[in-house]
Amino acid sequence: MTHKRIRIGMVGGGDGAFIGAVHRIATRIDDGFELVAGALSSNPERALSSALGLGIQKERSYDSFQQMALSEKQRADGIQAVVIVTPNHMHFPVAKAFLEQGIHVICDKPVTKDLDEALALKRIVSESGAFFALTHNYTGYPLVRHAKHLVDSGVLGNLRVIQAEYPQDWLTDKVEDTDNKQAQWRTDPEKSGMAGCLGDIGTHAFNLACFISGQKVQEVSADLTAFVQGRRLDDNVHTMLRFDQGAKGMLWSSQVAPGNENGLKIRLYGDKAGLEWSQESPNELWLSIFGEPTQKITRAGHGAGEEANRLSRVPAGHPEGYLEGFANLYLDIALAIHAIEDGAAVDSVQGFIPSIDDGIEGMKFITAVLTSSKNNSAWQTLNTDHLNE
Repeated sequence: MTHKRIRIGMVGGGDGAFIGAVHRIATRIDDGFELVAGALSSNPERALSSALGLGIQKERSYDSFQQMALSEKQRADGIQAVVIVTPNHMHFPVAKAFLEQGIHVICDKPVTKDLDEALALKRIVSESGAFFALTHNYTGYPLVRHAKHLVDSGVLGNLRVIQAEYPQDWLTDKVEDTDNKQAQWRTDPEKSGMAGCLGDIGTHAFNLACFISGQKVQEVSADLTAFVQGRRLDDNVHTMLRFDQGAKGMLWSSQVAPGNENGLKIRLYGDKAGLEWSQESPNELWLSIFGEPTQKITRAGHGAGEEANRLSRVPAGHPEGYLEGFANLYLDIALAIHAIEDGAAVDSVQGFIPSIDDGIEGMKFITAVLTSSKNNSAWQTLNTDHLNE
């Protein structure tokens, strides 16, 4: 990084919060950000304890995100961007408070708890003139970027089949009845929103399929289930997909699949070739050109393209994974924010960074899947007219 560190604040992510720690590590890998403020918990004592433990000055540990947004805007050394790592139901009000102060927003997914909030947030983003990034972190993996390059450059030909899956097993038992705070809020519709497994990890698989293929989902036929008795939100999702450029697909996400830890995987097949990538083996991409032996492309190895190599930090054979992929997204966000502060138009710097429109597409997908499942898996259209508003 050739610029000064970007001053950031964080809302949520205090002691014991998994994703907040991940974001903080990702911001430090390339030394592009400095955490200087936070409203790290709704509990003031826990917020202060968390802040002091992270080296945040006492006066910049806030009891509320509203106070933080107003106070940081008034400081000469105030934050340039805020990172939102709260449960889903707080994404909209927190993002709104900072955007209205002209502060850039980096928000965890899904973007909001429902579609109406997502559409309202798009209007606020547009009016604010600030930059908005959604942390679909799997788009930051070098070989995911290379897979997109292969599709965009026509190596696969016309795409026919897109299959994505994301199975886990951590909710196989009703762990929300224990002291597992992650399980408690992710299975609570008041905090998680309309969907459980679908919103938590199904949206990652959906986003990855759209990102690599360059196609949008037009219709879905879905079957959602809460297998664990008494669970209020889905824990298993089966969805058939119809894409806008003719491809057909399937998406499976589950958090009740014993033997699966974090099994995000995608397969794409065209009339010339197919490819396969798995998050649990992120340094390998398998390319099968029809009639030829399958090739293994490795991160930083022979066959990896320019974009993949840009995001690779260590030589081939040295594994990179989850934290580095997250850091790649933050690297691009830092470059975008610096470009804006050097005078670039906000709309010109989005690049590969997931945007508010990607967040809306995710909420459209969630809404359509829920509607289809409630109507005995009837095909449901995703309306994209909102992108022209």
